Amino acid sequence: MKNIIRKAAMYLLPLLTQLPAQAQETPKEEDYFRIMKMSAPEGTLLEVGGLAVLPNGDLGVSTRRGDVFIVENPTSRRPFFRKFASGLHEILGLAYKNGSLYCAQRGELTRLEDTNMDGKADVYETVYAWPISGHYHEYSFGPKLAPDGSFFVSGNVAFGNEEWWRGESRVPWRGWMMHIAADGSTMEPWATGMRSPCGLGMINGELFYAENQGDWMGSGGVWQVKKGDFVGHPAGLRWTSLPNSPLKLTEEDIYAQVDQRRTRNAEGRAVKPENVVDEKFKTMFEVKKAIPQLKTPAVWLPHGVLGISNSEILSIPEGVFGPFAGQVLVGDQGQSKIMRVVMEKVNGEYQGVAFDFRGGFQSGVLRMAWGNDGSLFVGETNRGWGSAGDANEGLQRLVWNNRVPFEMQSVKAMPDGFEIEFTLPVDKKSAEDLASYSVESFIYKYHPVYGSPTVNMEKCAVKGVKVSDDGLKARIIVDNMRQYYIHNITLDGVRSRDNFYSLVHPTGYYTLNNIPEGAKLAMSEVSTRNSAAETKAAEEAAAKAAAAKAKTTAGKTAAKPADAAVKHVVKTATYEDVKPLLAKYTCAACHNPDKKQVGPAFKDIAKKRYTNEMMVKLIYNPNPENWPGYATEMPPMPQVPKADALKIAGWINSLK
Repeated sequence: MKNIIRKAAMYLLPLLTQLPAQAQETPKEEDYFRIMKMSAPEGTLLEVGGLAVLPNGDLGVSTRRGDVFIVENPTSRRPFFRKFASGLHEILGLAYKNGSLYCAQRGELTRLEDTNMDGKADVYETVYAWPISGHYHEYSFGPKLAPDGSFFVSGNVAFGNEEWWRGESRVPWRGWMMHIAADGSTMEPWATGMRSPCGLGMINGELFYAENQGDWMGSGGVWQVKKGDFVGHPAGLRWTSLPNSPLKLTEEDIYAQVDQRRTRNAEGRAVKPENVVDEKFKTMFEVKKAIPQLKTPAVWLPHGVLGISNSEILSIPEGVFGPFAGQVLVGDQGQSKIMRVVMEKVNGEYQGVAFDFRGGFQSGVLRMAWGNDGSLFVGETNRGWGSAGDANEGLQRLVWNNRVPFEMQSVKAMPDGFEIEFTLPVDKKSAEDLASYSVESFIYKYHPVYGSPTVNMEKCAVKGVKVSDDGLKARIIVDNMRQYYIHNITLDGVRSRDNFYSLVHPTGYYTLNNIPEGAKLAMSEVSTRNSAAETKAAEEAAAKAAAAKAKTTAGKTAAKPADAAVKHVVKTATYEDVKPLLAKYTCAACHNPDKKQVGPAFKDIAKKRYTNEMMVKLIYNPNPENWPGYATEMPPMPQVPKADALKIAGWINSLK
């Protein structure tokens, strides 16, 4: 038997060596960053609203239900949860300072301290209180500590009664950022224009915040917030006449630029503003020309692609998460994931690029904090808000395995395009091929409608590319760069040098607030090779030759009537057919085929028995009243071509 096996191996070995080598599958984000569950005591509901790491490494956790826990040994297999405080009102932030925990309740900033050292807070001190009307949507977020020990807290707007879609500031300082002195003695209104300012962050001592899509907010994004800024939502301008307001801009100033669409029907009922296709509209940066106080985002986070309910902003410290130190993570509650943002200053203004980073968390990502071991604590919740994932709440940990993924490490604006830096060297042949790159730009409307479709989309031709000698940078010359537009930069064809891997995340979204000055590349020093153009030219030549050959043989044989007849068969699209469309148009961001997610399951939509044409109309102008019980409205999506919308609608109806 041994001889037979030996002889077989002798014959098979030469054959095996002649087979083509199989390309290794490109690793995914989960191959580098592992999500680990943290076990909580049975019966503990961790609807996390705040996280704070204490000097000894213990973790403070506040919940939306009003409890505060101290988690001892939080990175061990058996963390110990100790209830530290309770009875508070919807805590949506937590900070540690000088032996005390500080949290933002609905109507106040509260200090919690354990003075008798029994492990529980015995001091509940009001640091500063602000007005509330009692509306359910008046969430308060924070605090974030400034370098001088003072606090920043932000306040959500309420919604109208009859006009349930319209953000309102019913009491001072809703829709504002508040700056509270370190000792709580004073509060100065800092900036306004916020709608749902869930994510606050101190980046290198400067204040930033993340906003969600909604009325007047075409998409989410990250804003730097300086004193006196107005970031877009007009509700908070109601209070600018008060003596301590840092700006005097009024709601009427905004409505003079953009119609607030406050109309009534024949019965005298308020009419909800909906997106109007092919209307004459204004963008936020166009209104900024007339109102300089209006602050546009440092980085847009395109809705449905990079989240739908953006949350915590957190810097990546040195020594953790490999090549991304100094960059910024942004959580997302709706899609239960984390994005990565890289900012730079051009002409004194922040701008930059945003990428996907890590998805797959069990519930909506609301808060993040760094553990002493370099892992990332992630606090989650979804009650009333909706999110991807199978759980309604949770506390998880993200751990890097010390392997460097092949990613775009950063993207920087250049006078004639962009410079892309990679975490690992690229394969030069693929990186010097223009077919490996595609760029297009778009923006959003600035209007009182809930969200906005992408508008003014245009292709930006890539004219040339220069790859550095070490393979770590590629500078691309891009035509049609547009100030204040979002530039979708996709590198589907670039491969790594050592493993020929694709990029883990091949797309970045760069917000180009300013085009820098400086030297431009000469066409003589860049590669202009385009394999796609070469292939197309070859195909066209082959088709031309085939047509000429067919012409010479025409008439020699007559086609039979049966051969000439072509049956037109209408085929219902399968899931595999529409899956790329669901991803392209961000449908999959909120909908799952079988189960409720941020929006209803596709199977539940099918039960409504809309015709395909009716469904297309609802894609273009959704009616949230058709789906009571879903907190997040679907934005208008007229940018979906009708042929694709009908294909998606036909597939949904096939689920009946």
